Amino acid sequence: MNLSKATKVTRHEVAVAAGSTDITPSGYIDMQNFEGCMFIINFGTITATAVTGVRLQQCDTSGGTYADLEGSAQVVADSDDDQAFIIDCYRPQERYLKVIIDRATANAVLDGITAIQYGPRKLPVSDDSSTVGGSELLVSVAEGTA
Repeated sequence: MNLSKATKVTRHEVAVAAGSTDITPSGYIDMQNFEGCMFIINFGTITATAVTGVRLQQCDTSGGTYADLEGSAQVVADSDDDQAFIIDCYRPQERYLKVIIDRATANAVLDGITAIQYGPRKLPVSDDSSTVGGSELLVSVAEGTA
């Protein structure tokens, strides 16, 4: 099995410069035909005294009111510069998901959020072409020119 052909990768949020206001992606992850989704949230520099966290929300309609998923919140310490945080949601109860970044008190840089959907009902799966520029699958490749 090749992981790249059994998952869908989407850039859920681009990098956001230093700031202390919350980040709510305008887009969402549509879970129709997928069992789960792993979100990788990458941070850059976090200023001392910053109060930062991540949490996952869901909704039954793409444009509806999203609600927090119980137990999804993670605290990002002001010493967690350049760290990744992961939220993996298996079989969400509603169709649409999004990650919220809470920022307050001092600056925190978001390097971006990647969503990897897995457990597709149909194969092969294609990445989100509007957010993923390229993908290569290499199988038993010899050394040589890249």
